Amino acid sequence: MAVITVEQVKKSFSTLEVLKDISFSLEKGEVLSIIGPSGSGKSTLLRCITNLETVDSGTITIGGDTLVTTTDQGSAVYADKHTISRIRLRVGLVFQNFNLFPHFSVMRNLTEAQIHVLKTPKDEARQVANELLVKMGLADKATAYPYQLSGGQQQRVSIARALALKPQVLCFDEPTSALDPELTGEILAVIKELASEHMTMMVVTHEMAFARDISNRVIFMDDGLIVEQGSPEDVFAKTQNERTKRFLNRFGS
Repeated sequence: MAVITVEQVKKSFSTLEVLKDISFSLEKGEVLSIIGPSGSGKSTLLRCITNLETVDSGTITIGGDTLVTTTDQGSAVYADKHTISRIRLRVGLVFQNFNLFPHFSVMRNLTEAQIHVLKTPKDEARQVANELLVKMGLADKATAYPYQLSGGQQQRVSIARALALKPQVLCFDEPTSALDPELTGEILAVIKELASEHMTMMVVTHEMAFARDISNRVIFMDDGLIVEQGSPEDVFAKTQNERTKRFLNRFGS
């Protein structure tokens, strides 16, 4: 069962065409990694799916509701505000630069949206937050502020914050790119644990070994196009596509 369906999506910034006729689906319980060179459109695609950017044309369906579709004249038409709000709750996004509220404690970062968006009672929201902090190995950091945490700890808090809203899909936009190399492993371990629990995830990453190990399916993008997609073995070990080969050779894959 497809949780996300993307059909013929196009997106330009002024005269720069960033996404060129992108189509794919994400199945429930699947981990999909999106790889490719910088500027290939990976993050823009993720931002369009999470409604942080609007598309020029195409269709995006999430959890059975259509976020955007296209008229016969080629114009993108978005759903009404109520439907968009419902869709947004289905997709969590973990940013590469954490995006925590600096003036909120860790606990408040995890409870704020639960209380004000989901209308969860405060005690229940705190219980959910505490359980997630234990899961992330941060049980002793509830009263800390972001500036008191390492980059790896901040990223684990941002993952916990996304999970607190109980999304159907969790999206990661290069979740280790802002971290020192020695902190990368702890974030990748968290994502691997979520994968073992069959969390549906879409991961934009430059960590090739990680993408190979964790994914059910891999998409390789270049110049706004999906050049190749398939199982990790098909893409990393058996690709016959010369562009994919050149890209992977740069990473020693």
